[in-house]
Amino acid sequence: MQSNIVPFKMENFIVSARKYRPLSFDSVVGQEHITTTLKNAIRTNQLAQAFLFCGPRGVGKTTCARILAKTINCEHLTPETEACNECESCRSFAQGTSMNFFELDAASNNSVDDIRELVKQVYFPPQTGRYKVYIIDEVHMLSTNAFNAFLKTLEEPPEYAKFILATTEKHKIIPTILSRCQVFDFKRIQTQDIVNHLRKIADREGVNYDEDALLIIARKAEGGLRDALSMFDMLVSFTQGNLTRQLCNQNLNQLDSDYYFTLVDYFRQGNISQALLMYQDVIAKGFDGQHFITGLSEHLRNLIVSLDASTHKLLEVSTEEQGRFGEQALSCGLALLLRYLDISNDYEYRYKDAVNKRLFIEVALMKLAAVVNNP
Repeated sequence: MQSNIVPFKMENFIVSARKYRPLSFDSVVGQEHITTTLKNAIRTNQLAQAFLFCGPRGVGKTTCARILAKTINCEHLTPETEACNECESCRSFAQGTSMNFFELDAASNNSVDDIRELVKQVYFPPQTGRYKVYIIDEVHMLSTNAFNAFLKTLEEPPEYAKFILATTEKHKIIPTILSRCQVFDFKRIQTQDIVNHLRKIADREGVNYDEDALLIIARKAEGGLRDALSMFDMLVSFTQGNLTRQLCNQNLNQLDSDYYFTLVDYFRQGNISQALLMYQDVIAKGFDGQHFITGLSEHLRNLIVSLDASTHKLLEVSTEEQGRFGEQALSCGLALLLRYLDISNDYEYRYKDAVNKRLFIEVALMKLAAVVNNP
């Protein structure tokens, strides 16, 4: 599918992660279980004193923290429990001049003195608005002494103070901090949600794209929307606003799925020679054996999943590729695919210990191509 809206331009460039950062709960991508709970807490006036937002990088922890900080101080909430973006509090927040909002990056401000300075500010009540909100990002980076200096304030803060802690490494947070917070676990964003978000941005920016290209970016991001947006910006620049499957694979160092479809056909034919020649071509393009054998195992897994219509939702591929997987899977059958996957998975697991890694993969390909003649 192609989108042809306006010619692509690079004028006044702002990275997409900033330009399209969600400003409301409803615009947050893929974290409905979090945003719904927060909106209900605001609506019923049952806000905790301290929140801990945990999860992988780039999934919306800091974004949700900022939206929460803005919304609880909004003077005219909408019926949907969203900030109005028009009152004095919302305007000062958007302009970065709000005196009720403080953000600390614990990665670079992690000493006990930094926390003591923050604690001093806590005991000055807000001049306007209901709450003073303190966001501490990467809170697991705080030193032990800094954590201890923070404990008493976190346990018995003034009624007007709210703390939102964010971390990618929940296991590093000391139990005494965890017990004082309402914990929210952010999940990796689904591939299709990332694709949908990228599609909206591409349409707005007038970028031409193939659906497969957006899918490649989303899969490479592995659930991180910020990573996906960074790759999107890089590829838009690299391709001059014309995202194609081939160019995305080339720039992201991804092996095209056509290789694996052809390789499985060679296995079914018992064609060892062509399988080895294809691997030589893969090596010549700069891919290593681990990348190759991992991709082959994933391809075989997708073939097995495509055999049953009820598991098609587990395929993170385009509609066109779903059809290709279905056809190849039916031509192989479950028993043969399971034998292929067993061999591939075994060699993938043992690859790192192989001395001659090229020969190791070639032996795997020979065994896979010999299966059809040794049922």
